[in-house]
Amino acid sequence: MRCKSLLLLFLTVSFFGQAWSQKSGKGLRTLIIDPGHGGLDPGARGMITTEADISLDISLKLGDTLAKAFPDLKIIFTRTSDVLPGNSPNKDAALKYRANLANQSGGDLFVAIHCNSAGHRPGGWYEKRVVGKTAHTKTVKKGKKSYKKTYYTYEYENVYVENKAKGTETYVWAMNKNDDKINSVSKSNEYTGEIDSTSTLTLPDPSDPTEKARMLVYAQYYFRKSLNLANYVQDEFQESNRVDRGVKQRNDKGIWVLQATGMPSILIEIGFISNKEEEEYLVSNSGQKEIVTNIFNAIKKYKEKLEDKDKEKKGF
Repeated sequence: MRCKSLLLLFLTVSFFGQAWSQKSGKGLRTLIIDPGHGGLDPGARGMITTEADISLDISLKLGDTLAKAFPDLKIIFTRTSDVLPGNSPNKDAALKYRANLANQSGGDLFVAIHCNSAGHRPGGWYEKRVVGKTAHTKTVKKGKKSYKKTYYTYEYENVYVENKAKGTETYVWAMNKNDDKINSVSKSNEYTGEIDSTSTLTLPDPSDPTEKARMLVYAQYYFRKSLNLANYVQDEFQESNRVDRGVKQRNDKGIWVLQATGMPSILIEIGFISNKEEEEYLVSNSGQKEIVTNIFNAIKKYKEKLEDKDKEKKGF
């Protein structure tokens, strides 16, 4: 049984290794742009719009900008209107469609666009807080003795709490969360970003030889490319004076679609739709133009780096 598993592991590594080697050396030719959510799944809600609407606006504008700059680049959208990708009946089916479309199209890069959300309600919420207390004394008798005891009455007030979470973050799927060489990646257990998995879409089982092989190949061939692009994206946001929440990785829950796509893949949280000011920025023409420019510059840099490496291999 052990020999059989080892043989399967070897064959799987060989298969994925060959698939990767066929892809490597051709640069960035096919890009999958995935606007988050859609249709039956609006995603996070803001005060004036939804995550699905903003993600679609940014994705279409990004695709248009890239197409004009790189006419030879094939751009595939997982959706171009307010529907679940592939007109899927539910979110799980839509996720599978996203991954299948990317893989069957021979994608070289998968970029998902999303908005973040935090707190109880977009904009802010009311909560009960103590705003004052008054001390009182009373005489307490215990046996034959009496003594004074202090107690307090509290004054409460409904206080408006502004939803202040803001900024950008980019996620990669991590095959080795404890790699101390990847020190630019946040390893915090706090998770406020996208969770697009549900109970019917299970994460890879590392005890399964085939899944383990695929994880190893992903880690070796795709993870660092994903990380490089994610860092480029966050650098661009930082240059535009956006709050940089960093590059983050998940391999215990959440972003299923990143591990289901056989290519470098990232998910960009372009801002907090739950923050009133940031939502206004996300829906404005100037804000969307700046976000598109940021992501475009990052992809351009990533593309140029790939092409430079290809030229080095060919001896140019």
